[in-house]
Amino acid sequence: MKPLHGVRILDLSRVVSGPFCTMLLGDLGAEVIKIEEPRSGDESRTFGPPFVHGESAYYLSVNRNKRSCALDLKSADGKLALTELARKSDVLIDNFRPGALARLGFDDAWAEATNPRLIRCAISGFGTRGADAQRPGYDLIVQGESGIMDITGSPDGPPMKVGTSIGDLVTGLYAAQGILAALVERERTGRGARVEIAMLDSLASLLTFNAGMYFATGKSPTRRGNAHPSIYPYETFEAADGWLNVGVGNDKFWALFCAAVGEPGLAADTRFATAPARVENRAALQPLLAALFRRSSRAHWLELLGKAGVPCGAIRTVAEVCEADQLVSRGMIVELDHPTAGTLRSIYSPLRFEDRDPSDNTPPPLLGQHTDEILLTVAGFTPADVARMRASGALGSSAPIGARAPGHRQSP
Repeated sequence: MKPLHGVRILDLSRVVSGPFCTMLLGDLGAEVIKIEEPRSGDESRTFGPPFVHGESAYYLSVNRNKRSCALDLKSADGKLALTELARKSDVLIDNFRPGALARLGFDDAWAEATNPRLIRCAISGFGTRGADAQRPGYDLIVQGESGIMDITGSPDGPPMKVGTSIGDLVTGLYAAQGILAALVERERTGRGARVEIAMLDSLASLLTFNAGMYFATGKSPTRRGNAHPSIYPYETFEAADGWLNVGVGNDKFWALFCAAVGEPGLAADTRFATAPARVENRAALQPLLAALFRRSSRAHWLELLGKAGVPCGAIRTVAEVCEADQLVSRGMIVELDHPTAGTLRSIYSPLRFEDRDPSDNTPPPLLGQHTDEILLTVAGFTPADVARMRASGALGSSAPIGARAPGHRQSP
């Protein structure tokens, strides 16, 4: 069994932050019931292109190992169904704006009366307190508000966002961590808890040494491109045919670097003899190294420095990473059979447990695919109850699409 076998999660979240969190928990064995609005579902189902046989690649990337239950939470039957599911669940997670779930009738008093052991995790853009609490929290907006964009990009260029949805994804990671901590605490107290995660808080926490530099000096760090403020050379260099990163993190690596590239004069130069000196004299050293790397190919430098034990690496495209032997050999590329999209490949969870098989995964669900199954086997409704709910519109106007998709395939 996987570590979270037996933990049931009601996932009311959508788009990225919450779904990424619950996908990670599902990868660990939790049973994740994805609650979706019956007519349109998670809005990320419409994000594209690209689409794979009508299914959004965006949605498919963060929703494996879940079952979909389509409920209209504004209807009486939808509220009843969610209450019965919450009664038999361990965690409820949402990423609505603060107060939205309570306005539907699902507030803390409801949770306490329904299931005192229920852990509630609420994700929002700016948290539940302060003047910004009701602001919408899209990833781009919070990357700017958190200071991340101001320190990302070239020194002489505009602020740049990170190339992935770092605000959503880090918030999802923190949410998973908070839920796991609350589950451990519940073992001691017997009671549930409320976990709150704000995207702004999550991204601001990543400032770490950048914030430390400000607190120490009173000066805000500025954009440095790929350069490190306190280590050099620790940045990107252009070879004759491509780009690579070099990380000379200390004086030991500096000596190895100079010997490997055949530049004893650099090692003997007092301006570059120590780590602080190399940072102070970066302007003098950088053009010397830039000219050096342009003399030969990327492969030449990677082989030379790699053999010398100097940290270095290629700047790979997403395509190169997704096909990399290193990831494939570690089982990081998972293949799943989806009922409409066919064979799907995605990046799997990096968590490994030596005595556990990381397979037994299911593909992202179709909208409402498991509604009847969940209401009958989890909530405890009868077939007549489900038929009445469907007739009322609480479950949508049509029967659930498809069935649990067959099988999976995972790279060795």
